[in-house]
Amino acid sequence: MKKMLMLCCLMAAGHLQAQELYVFTEPASNMPARSLGVKQSAKLIRSNPLNRNESRHTTELMLGANRNLMLHGAVTFSDMYTSSTRFESVRAYAKYRFYTSDGMYSHFRLAAFAEAAHSRNPGAFDEISLEGDQSGAQVGLIATQLLHKLALSTSISYTEVLGQGRWDKAFPQTRPYKAFNYSLSGGYLILPRKYTSYGQTNFNVYVELLGQQTTDLKKYALDLAPAAQLIFNSQAKLNLGYRFQLDGNMNRMANRSWLLSFEWLFLNVLK
Repeated sequence: MKKMLMLCCLMAAGHLQAQELYVFTEPASNMPARSLGVKQSAKLIRSNPLNRNESRHTTELMLGANRNLMLHGAVTFSDMYTSSTRFESVRAYAKYRFYTSDGMYSHFRLAAFAEAAHSRNPGAFDEISLEGDQSGAQVGLIATQLLHKLALSTSISYTEVLGQGRWDKAFPQTRPYKAFNYSLSGGYLILPRKYTSYGQTNFNVYVELLGQQTTDLKKYALDLAPAAQLIFNSQAKLNLGYRFQLDGNMNRMANRSWLLSFEWLFLNVLK
């Protein structure tokens, strides 16, 4: 009886967290402790300057160091700044969950994160991005609330570009180097209607509002990003999302993009 009760609790915990695995942002929750995740993603755009189709491919490793600390490392390849696909950037990410409040069908999390990236690209646009476009650093906070099948999350962060061009005083500044980023994300579990086992396929839908406001040249952009997600056997995750600009005055590489990604989770890798 005790083992059955423990299994039910574990199943409920997996169900509660399924709909907060956002496609475009990170929640305040972490992946399971001592687990390893591998993620492959493709970002597809129609370039504004060249009017051609371009793509970025990211390979990412994720480690649940313990119940509160999560680490990421990623490399990117793209043809967004060149005529052919090449190695583009590396980045590292760490997230620490410092507050947790759990209920029967709800929980609340707070986390802090930091990210650093090195890119070989020149950074030719107003939008500040550490996904492969620029070298820089970012720090921020995330709050996530889960209410049964609905998960809501918000984040705020500060990013600075640290590329070599920033320190060249021979020419006037033409691009932003500092920005605040903010997001508001919602996720809802559509299937299964009744959770009975880890083997059930989950279907989640998301809507995310993503914004950036630079602080030096006063540029801004506000995007909306709906997405759909399938989770198989509580270990494999397939995401498809579409991001488009609602408003803004930034000179961007693209105002619209598709994101396709697949992620596999290996449990209890670290003993």
